[in-house]
Amino acid sequence: MKVKTQIGIDRVILSPIVFILNKLVRLAGMIVRPKHNLEQDFNTIAVCKFKGMGSIIQATPLLQNLRHQYPNAKIVFVSTKSNSALLQLFPFVDQTLLLDDSSFWKLLSTSPAFIFRLIQLRISLFIDLEIYSNFSSIVVALSMAKNRIGYYLRSGHYKLGIYTHMLYFNNRISVSEVYLQMFRITGKTVSTHSLYDFSKNKIQPNTTLTHFGLTDKKFIVINPNASDLRIERRWPAQHFVDLIQQLKERYTAYEIVLIGSKSEKDYTSTFQTQSTSPVLNLAGKTNLQQLIDLILGCDLFITNDTGPMHIGFALQTKTIALFGPCHPSQYGNQINGKVLYQPLYCSPCVHEFQIPPCQGDNQCMKKIKVNGVLDAVTEVIDVNFVFSESKFETDYFGNSQSEVLGIVSRPGAEM
Repeated sequence: MKVKTQIGIDRVILSPIVFILNKLVRLAGMIVRPKHNLEQDFNTIAVCKFKGMGSIIQATPLLQNLRHQYPNAKIVFVSTKSNSALLQLFPFVDQTLLLDDSSFWKLLSTSPAFIFRLIQLRISLFIDLEIYSNFSSIVVALSMAKNRIGYYLRSGHYKLGIYTHMLYFNNRISVSEVYLQMFRITGKTVSTHSLYDFSKNKIQPNTTLTHFGLTDKKFIVINPNASDLRIERRWPAQHFVDLIQQLKERYTAYEIVLIGSKSEKDYTSTFQTQSTSPVLNLAGKTNLQQLIDLILGCDLFITNDTGPMHIGFALQTKTIALFGPCHPSQYGNQINGKVLYQPLYCSPCVHEFQIPPCQGDNQCMKKIKVNGVLDAVTEVIDVNFVFSESKFETDYFGNSQSEVLGIVSRPGAEM
Protein backbone atom coordinates (compact mmCIF):
# COMPACT_ATOMS: atom_id res chain seq x y z
CA MET A 1 0.00 0.00 0.00
CA LYS A 2 1.40 3.40 -0.99
CA VAL A 3 2.34 5.87 1.73
CA LYS A 4 -0.10 8.51 0.43
CA THR A 5 -2.94 6.00 0.65
CA GLN A 6 -1.95 5.12 4.20
CA ILE A 7 -1.80 8.78 5.18
CA GLY A 8 -5.25 9.38 3.66
CA ILE A 9 -6.80 6.46 5.57
CA ASP A 10 -5.10 7.57 8.76
CA ARG A 11 -6.37 11.15 8.52
CA VAL A 12 -9.89 10.59 7.19
CA ILE A 13 -10.99 7.28 8.71
CA LEU A 14 -8.88 6.81 11.82
CA SER A 15 -8.81 10.37 13.18
CA PRO A 16 -12.45 10.35 14.43
CA ILE A 17 -11.94 6.84 15.83
CA VAL A 18 -8.96 8.08 17.86
CA PHE A 19 -11.01 11.04 19.13
CA ILE A 20 -13.78 8.75 20.40
CA LEU A 21 -11.34 6.16 21.75
CA ASN A 22 -9.46 8.82 23.67
CA LYS A 23 -12.68 9.93 25.40
CA LEU A 24 -13.52 6.34 26.31
CA VAL A 25 -10.07 5.64 27.73
CA ARG A 26 -10.16 8.83 29.80
CA LEU A 27 -13.58 7.88 31.15
CA ALA A 28 -12.33 4.42 32.06
CA GLY A 29 -9.33 5.99 33.79
CA MET A 30 -11.58 8.21 35.89
CA ILE A 31 -13.50 5.15 37.04
CA VAL A 32 -10.64 2.72 37.64
CA ARG A 33 -8.09 5.36 38.76
CA PRO A 34 -4.96 3.34 37.90
CA LYS A 35 -1.56 4.49 39.07
CA HIS A 36 1.04 5.02 36.38
CA ASN A 37 4.52 4.84 37.84
CA LEU A 38 7.40 5.13 35.38
CA GLU A 39 10.12 4.66 38.01
CA GLN A 40 9.93 0.90 38.35
CA ASP A 41 11.21 -2.33 36.84
CA PHE A 42 9.18 -3.27 33.78
CA ASN A 43 8.56 -6.87 32.74
CA THR A 44 7.71 -6.17 29.09
CA ILE A 45 8.62 -3.01 27.17
CA ALA A 46 7.20 -2.36 23.71
CA VAL A 47 8.65 0.22 21.32
CA CYS A 48 6.59 1.14 18.26
CA LYS A 49 7.81 2.64 14.97
CA PHE A 50 5.95 1.65 11.82
CA LYS A 51 7.53 3.92 9.20
CA GLY A 52 11.08 4.94 8.32
CA MET A 53 14.19 2.76 8.27
CA GLY A 54 16.23 5.81 9.25
CA SER A 55 14.03 6.60 12.23
CA ILE A 56 14.33 3.02 13.47
CA ILE A 57 18.13 3.24 13.25
CA GLN A 58 17.99 6.57 15.08
CA ALA A 59 16.05 4.77 17.83
CA THR A 60 18.93 2.38 18.55
CA PRO A 61 20.39 4.56 21.36
CA LEU A 62 16.98 4.36 23.09
CA LEU A 63 16.85 0.58 22.62
CA GLN A 64 20.40 0.07 23.85
CA ASN A 65 19.71 2.12 26.98
CA LEU A 66 16.51 0.19 27.66
CA ARG A 67 18.45 -3.08 27.35
CA HIS A 68 21.18 -1.83 29.68
CA GLN A 69 18.88 -0.52 32.40
CA TYR A 70 16.23 -3.25 32.17
CA PRO A 71 18.31 -6.43 31.57
CA ASN A 72 15.51 -8.74 32.69
CA ALA A 73 12.73 -7.13 30.69
CA LYS A 74 11.43 -8.48 27.40
CA ILE A 75 11.89 -5.77 24.76
CA VAL A 76 9.41 -6.01 21.88
CA PHE A 77 9.62 -3.89 18.75
CA VAL A 78 6.29 -3.21 17.05
CA SER A 79 6.55 -2.38 13.35
CA THR A 80 5.66 -3.58 9.84
CA LYS A 81 6.97 -6.58 7.91
CA SER A 82 8.98 -4.32 5.61
CA ASN A 83 11.33 -3.62 8.55
CA SER A 84 11.81 -7.27 9.49
CA ALA A 85 15.33 -7.68 8.06
CA LEU A 86 16.56 -4.54 9.81
CA LEU A 87 15.11 -5.48 13.19
CA GLN A 88 16.73 -8.92 13.04
CA LEU A 89 20.10 -7.17 13.30
CA PHE A 90 19.29 -5.70 16.71
CA PRO A 91 20.61 -7.93 19.52
CA PHE A 92 18.90 -5.76 22.14
CA VAL A 93 15.39 -6.61 20.83
CA ASP A 94 13.96 -9.88 22.16
CA GLN A 95 10.90 -10.10 19.95
CA THR A 96 9.34 -8.34 16.98
CA LEU A 97 5.63 -8.00 16.37
CA LEU A 98 5.11 -7.11 12.72
CA LEU A 99 2.01 -5.94 10.89
CA ASP A 100 1.33 -6.65 7.22
CA ASP A 101 0.37 -3.33 5.63
CA SER A 102 1.13 -4.34 2.04
CA SER A 103 -2.50 -3.66 1.15
CA PHE A 104 -5.57 -2.23 2.84
CA TRP A 105 -7.25 -5.63 3.01
CA LYS A 106 -4.14 -7.28 4.43
CA LEU A 107 -4.01 -4.61 7.09
CA LEU A 108 -7.70 -5.01 7.89
CA SER A 109 -7.65 -8.81 8.01
CA THR A 110 -4.47 -9.24 10.04
CA SER A 111 -4.99 -6.43 12.58
CA PRO A 112 -7.29 -8.38 15.00
CA ALA A 113 -4.73 -11.18 15.47
CA PHE A 114 -1.98 -8.57 15.74
CA ILE A 115 -3.84 -6.74 18.55
CA PHE A 116 -4.63 -10.03 20.31
CA ARG A 117 -0.93 -10.92 20.37
CA LEU A 118 -0.15 -7.47 21.80
CA ILE A 119 -2.64 -7.97 24.63
CA GLN A 120 -1.15 -11.40 25.38
CA LEU A 121 2.26 -9.80 25.96
CA ARG A 122 0.94 -7.94 29.04
CA ILE A 123 3.00 -4.86 28.23
CA SER A 124 3.95 -2.77 31.27
CA LEU A 125 5.56 0.10 29.28
CA PHE A 126 4.63 1.05 25.70
CA ILE A 127 6.74 3.70 23.94
CA ASP A 128 5.23 5.04 20.71
CA LEU A 129 7.79 6.81 18.50
CA GLU A 130 5.27 7.84 15.84
CA ILE A 131 4.31 11.50 15.82
CA TYR A 132 1.36 11.87 13.46
CA SER A 133 -0.05 8.36 13.21
CA ASN A 134 -3.59 7.80 14.44
CA PHE A 135 -3.16 4.12 13.69
CA SER A 136 -0.29 3.75 16.16
CA SER A 137 -2.41 5.51 18.81
CA ILE A 138 -5.17 2.95 18.30
CA VAL A 139 -2.63 0.13 18.60
CA VAL A 140 -1.26 1.61 21.83
CA ALA A 141 -4.72 1.98 23.36
CA LEU A 142 -5.88 -1.52 22.41
CA SER A 143 -2.65 -3.09 23.69
CA MET A 144 -3.92 -2.47 27.25
CA ALA A 145 -0.40 -1.52 28.33
CA LYS A 146 -0.43 0.03 31.78
CA ASN A 147 2.03 2.85 30.99
CA ARG A 148 1.83 4.42 27.55
CA ILE A 149 4.13 7.21 26.36
CA GLY A 150 3.64 9.20 23.15
CA TYR A 151 4.68 12.49 21.53
CA TYR A 152 2.81 15.72 20.92
CA LEU A 153 3.78 18.64 18.70
CA ARG A 154 1.27 21.30 19.61
CA SER A 155 -1.54 20.51 22.04
CA GLY A 156 -0.25 18.48 24.94
CA HIS A 157 -3.71 17.24 25.88
CA TYR A 158 -4.85 15.76 22.57
CA LYS A 159 -4.71 11.96 22.94
CA LEU A 160 -3.96 12.33 26.67
CA GLY A 161 -5.85 9.30 27.78
CA ILE A 162 -4.74 6.96 25.07
CA TYR A 163 -1.29 7.90 26.40
CA THR A 164 -0.69 8.12 30.14
CA HIS A 165 2.29 10.41 29.53
CA MET A 166 3.01 12.65 26.56
CA LEU A 167 6.29 14.33 25.70
CA TYR A 168 6.84 17.37 23.51
CA PHE A 169 8.51 16.43 20.19
CA ASN A 170 11.22 19.05 19.66
CA ASN A 171 11.99 19.05 15.93
CA ARG A 172 14.98 21.36 16.36
CA ILE A 173 17.30 18.83 17.95
CA SER A 174 18.68 15.43 16.99
CA VAL A 175 15.89 12.88 16.65
CA SER A 176 17.96 10.24 18.44
CA GLU A 177 18.09 12.59 21.45
CA VAL A 178 14.35 13.22 21.15
CA TYR A 179 13.81 9.46 21.31
CA LEU A 180 16.14 9.26 24.31
CA GLN A 181 13.87 11.68 26.16
CA MET A 182 11.39 8.81 26.36
CA PHE A 183 14.03 6.90 28.29
CA ARG A 184 14.91 9.83 30.53
CA ILE A 185 11.35 10.12 31.83
CA THR A 186 11.84 6.79 33.62
CA GLY A 187 14.45 8.42 35.84
CA LYS A 188 17.29 6.30 34.47
CA THR A 189 20.67 7.67 33.39
CA VAL A 190 21.64 7.53 29.73
CA SER A 191 24.65 5.28 29.17
CA THR A 192 25.13 5.74 25.40
CA HIS A 193 24.16 8.28 22.74
CA SER A 194 25.63 6.31 19.83
CA LEU A 195 23.77 4.70 16.96
CA TYR A 196 24.16 0.93 16.95
CA ASP A 197 27.15 -0.11 14.84
CA PHE A 198 26.02 -2.90 12.51
CA SER A 199 29.62 -4.02 12.03
CA LYS A 200 29.38 -5.54 15.50
CA ASN A 201 27.34 -8.29 13.86
CA LYS A 202 30.58 -9.67 12.37
CA ILE A 203 29.69 -8.37 8.93
CA GLN A 204 31.97 -9.85 6.26
CA PRO A 205 31.89 -7.26 3.45
CA ASN A 206 34.47 -9.22 1.39
CA THR A 207 31.83 -11.83 0.49
CA THR A 208 29.53 -9.17 -0.92
CA LEU A 209 32.38 -7.28 -2.59
CA THR A 210 33.57 -10.46 -4.28
CA HIS A 211 30.03 -11.23 -5.44
CA PHE A 212 29.76 -7.84 -7.16
CA GLY A 213 33.35 -7.75 -8.44
CA LEU A 214 34.54 -5.03 -6.07
CA THR A 215 37.23 -6.89 -4.15
CA ASP A 216 40.42 -4.82 -3.66
CA LYS A 217 38.84 -1.90 -5.52
CA LYS A 218 38.26 1.65 -4.42
CA PHE A 219 34.65 2.63 -4.89
CA ILE A 220 32.15 5.38 -4.13
CA VAL A 221 28.56 4.41 -3.36
CA ILE A 222 25.84 6.84 -4.51
CA ASN A 223 22.20 6.69 -3.43
CA PRO A 224 20.14 9.05 -5.66
CA ASN A 225 16.82 7.92 -4.17
CA ALA A 226 14.41 8.94 -1.42
CA SER A 227 11.42 6.97 -0.24
CA ASP A 228 7.90 8.07 -1.10
CA LEU A 229 7.51 9.05 2.53
CA ARG A 230 8.97 12.37 1.31
CA ILE A 231 10.03 12.20 -2.33
CA GLU A 232 11.06 15.89 -2.25
CA ARG A 233 14.28 14.81 -0.51
CA ARG A 234 15.70 13.77 -3.90
CA TRP A 235 18.51 15.85 -5.30
CA PRO A 236 17.65 16.63 -8.98
CA ALA A 237 18.43 13.78 -11.38
CA GLN A 238 20.50 15.94 -13.71
CA HIS A 239 22.65 17.04 -10.77
CA PHE A 240 23.44 13.39 -10.05
CA VAL A 241 24.20 12.74 -13.73
CA ASP A 242 26.66 15.67 -13.80
CA LEU A 243 28.18 14.65 -10.48
CA ILE A 244 28.80 11.06 -11.61
CA GLN A 245 30.41 12.26 -14.84
CA GLN A 246 32.78 14.62 -13.06
CA LEU A 247 33.64 12.02 -10.42
CA LYS A 248 34.57 9.55 -13.14
CA GLU A 249 36.82 12.15 -14.78
CA ARG A 250 38.45 13.36 -11.57
CA TYR A 251 38.75 10.09 -9.63
CA THR A 252 39.62 7.53 -12.30
CA ALA A 253 40.83 4.98 -9.73
CA TYR A 254 37.36 4.76 -8.15
CA GLU A 255 34.39 2.69 -9.23
CA ILE A 256 30.96 4.37 -9.00
CA VAL A 257 28.29 2.11 -7.48
CA LEU A 258 24.59 3.04 -7.52
CA ILE A 259 22.19 1.58 -4.96
CA GLY A 260 18.43 1.54 -4.47
CA SER A 261 15.51 -0.71 -3.64
CA LYS A 262 13.58 -2.84 -6.14
CA SER A 263 10.95 -0.11 -6.47
CA GLU A 264 13.73 2.41 -7.23
CA LYS A 265 15.47 0.25 -9.83
CA ASP A 266 14.03 1.96 -12.93
CA TYR A 267 14.73 5.47 -11.60
CA THR A 268 18.30 4.55 -10.64
CA SER A 269 18.91 2.95 -14.05
CA THR A 270 18.54 6.34 -15.73
CA PHE A 271 21.81 7.49 -14.18
CA GLN A 272 23.59 4.44 -15.54
CA THR A 273 22.28 4.93 -19.08
CA GLN A 274 23.09 8.65 -19.10
CA SER A 275 26.65 8.16 -17.91
CA THR A 276 29.33 8.17 -20.62
CA SER A 277 31.58 6.03 -18.39
CA PRO A 278 30.85 2.60 -16.87
CA VAL A 279 28.78 2.71 -13.67
CA LEU A 280 27.81 -0.31 -11.58
CA ASN A 281 24.07 -0.19 -10.89
CA LEU A 282 23.08 -2.48 -8.00
CA ALA A 283 19.61 -0.99 -7.41
CA GLY A 284 17.18 -3.82 -6.73
CA LYS A 285 19.99 -6.40 -6.67
CA THR A 286 20.96 -6.31 -3.00
CA ASN A 287 19.35 -7.52 0.18
CA LEU A 288 19.74 -5.48 3.36
CA GLN A 289 22.84 -7.36 4.49
CA GLN A 290 24.56 -6.79 1.13
CA LEU A 291 23.57 -3.11 1.22
CA ILE A 292 25.17 -2.79 4.65
CA ASP A 293 28.31 -4.57 3.40
CA LEU A 294 28.60 -2.19 0.42
CA ILE A 295 28.24 0.91 2.58
CA LEU A 296 30.70 -0.52 5.12
CA GLY A 297 33.27 -1.40 2.44
CA CYS A 298 33.15 1.77 0.31
CA ASP A 299 35.59 4.67 0.48
CA LEU A 300 32.83 7.29 0.36
CA PHE A 301 29.04 7.30 0.47
CA ILE A 302 27.01 10.09 -1.18
CA THR A 303 23.29 10.08 -0.42
CA ASN A 304 20.07 11.98 -0.06
CA ASP A 305 18.48 12.21 3.37
CA THR A 306 16.87 8.77 3.43
CA GLY A 307 17.16 5.30 5.02
CA PRO A 308 20.60 4.17 3.74
CA MET A 309 22.10 7.46 4.96
CA HIS A 310 21.48 6.32 8.53
CA ILE A 311 23.21 3.02 7.80
CA GLY A 312 26.25 5.03 6.70
CA PHE A 313 26.15 7.03 9.91
CA ALA A 314 25.82 3.91 12.06
CA LEU A 315 28.74 2.18 10.29
CA GLN A 316 30.98 5.27 10.65
CA THR A 317 31.42 5.35 6.87
CA LYS A 318 32.55 8.67 5.42
CA THR A 319 29.21 10.07 4.27
CA ILE A 320 28.19 13.16 2.28
CA ALA A 321 24.52 13.79 2.99
CA LEU A 322 22.25 16.14 1.02
CA PHE A 323 19.49 17.80 3.06
CA GLY A 324 16.54 20.01 2.11
CA PRO A 325 12.99 19.41 3.44
CA CYS A 326 14.46 18.21 6.74
CA HIS A 327 16.96 20.17 8.82
CA PRO A 328 20.33 18.42 9.29
CA SER A 329 20.26 19.17 13.02
CA GLN A 330 17.63 16.45 13.30
CA TYR A 331 19.19 13.63 11.33
CA GLY A 332 22.61 14.77 10.07
CA ASN A 333 24.64 15.66 13.14
CA GLN A 334 26.89 12.60 13.00
CA ILE A 335 30.66 12.71 13.40
CA ASN A 336 31.30 10.90 10.11
CA GLY A 337 28.88 13.02 8.09
CA LYS A 338 29.62 15.95 5.77
CA VAL A 339 26.26 17.70 5.36
CA LEU A 340 25.22 20.01 2.53
CA TYR A 341 22.15 22.16 3.16
CA GLN A 342 20.72 25.43 1.84
CA PRO A 343 18.66 27.20 4.55
CA LEU A 344 15.67 28.43 2.56
CA TYR A 345 12.76 30.26 4.18
CA CYS A 346 10.36 27.32 3.81
CA SER A 347 12.84 24.70 5.01
CA PRO A 348 12.49 22.59 7.02
CA CYS A 349 8.89 21.72 6.18
CA VAL A 350 8.85 17.99 6.95
CA HIS A 351 7.12 18.22 10.33
CA GLU A 352 4.69 20.94 9.34
CA PHE A 353 3.08 19.77 6.10
CA GLN A 354 1.87 16.51 4.58
CA ILE A 355 2.15 18.24 1.19
CA PRO A 356 5.07 20.70 1.13
CA PRO A 357 4.45 24.40 0.31
CA CYS A 358 6.52 24.03 -2.88
CA GLN A 359 4.16 21.35 -4.24
CA GLY A 360 7.21 19.28 -5.17
CA ASP A 361 9.36 22.10 -6.58
CA ASN A 362 12.10 21.40 -4.02
CA GLN A 363 14.30 24.47 -4.37
CA CYS A 364 15.99 23.51 -1.10
CA MET A 365 17.54 20.54 -2.96
CA LYS A 366 17.97 22.23 -6.34
CA LYS A 367 20.10 24.99 -4.80
CA ILE A 368 22.71 22.46 -3.69
CA LYS A 369 25.12 22.74 -6.61
CA VAL A 370 27.23 20.01 -8.17
CA ASN A 371 30.40 21.99 -7.54
CA GLY A 372 29.53 22.16 -3.85
CA VAL A 373 29.24 18.38 -3.67
CA LEU A 374 32.50 17.98 -5.59
CA ASP A 375 34.23 20.29 -3.11
CA ALA A 376 32.92 18.11 -0.30
CA VAL A 377 34.23 14.99 -2.05
CA THR A 378 37.64 16.65 -2.39
CA GLU A 379 37.63 17.49 1.31
CA VAL A 380 36.79 13.92 2.27
CA ILE A 381 38.99 12.03 -0.21
CA ASP A 382 41.93 14.34 -0.94
CA VAL A 383 42.20 16.06 2.43
CA ASN A 384 42.65 14.16 5.68
CA PHE A 385 39.07 13.73 6.89
CA VAL A 386 39.24 13.81 10.70
CA PHE A 387 36.37 12.58 12.81
CA SER A 388 35.49 14.87 15.69
CA GLU A 389 33.91 13.64 18.88
CA SER A 390 30.22 14.25 19.42
CA LYS A 391 29.46 16.31 22.49
CA PHE A 392 26.04 16.19 24.10
CA GLU A 393 24.76 18.72 26.59
CA THR A 394 23.24 16.18 28.97
CA ASP A 395 22.24 18.90 31.42
CA TYR A 396 20.10 20.41 28.66
CA PHE A 397 18.16 17.20 28.25
CA GLY A 398 18.11 16.21 31.91
CA ASN A 399 18.59 12.75 33.32
CA SER A 400 15.68 12.30 35.69
CA GLN A 401 11.93 12.51 35.42
CA SER A 402 11.76 15.75 37.41
CA GLU A 403 14.30 17.42 35.10
CA VAL A 404 12.69 16.50 31.78
CA LEU A 405 10.44 19.32 30.64
CA GLY A 406 7.59 19.20 28.14
CA ILE A 407 5.79 16.27 29.81
CA VAL A 408 2.06 16.11 30.38
CA SER A 409 0.37 13.22 32.17
CA ARG A 410 -3.22 12.08 32.43
CA PRO A 411 -5.19 14.02 35.08
CA GLY A 412 -5.35 12.05 38.30
CA ALA A 413 -2.66 9.64 37.19
CA GLU A 414 0.28 9.21 39.51
CA MET A 415 3.67 9.96 37.94
